[in-house]
Amino acid sequence: VQLVESGGGSVQPGGSLKLSCTASGFVFRQSGMSWVRQAPGKGLEWVSAIVGDGTFRDYAGSVNGRFTIDRDNAKNTLYLQLDDLKPEDTAKYFCVKGFFRGDSGDFSTRGEGTQVTVST
Repeated sequence: VQLVESGGGSVQPGGSLKLSCTASGFVFRQSGMSWVRQAPGKGLEWVSAIVGDGTFRDYAGSVNGRFTIDRDNAKNTLYLQLDDLKPEDTAKYFCVKGFFRGDSGDFSTRGEGTQVTVST
């Protein structure tokens, strides 16, 4: 299994970014996927999840209405659109193989992450 995130960067509050995660080594369309993040000095925080066919999505309360998870099974790629970013969204973002809800999931199968920094 290989997961490679990209698209992170530095933005001002209120800005937007689109993260991508390219997957290989498993049947992507059959696997739910999740995004988690880790702020400096903190543990992994669940952000969002999507089922294999994209028909169901879920979000943490802190990002609901600002972030959108999506996937393109033809391209084996998972996305996370980040809008109206806030300084508290600053973290390294990881894509995770599996559909999880909440912070107690098994996030062990994940990529190396992409850094998002929100500051003035």
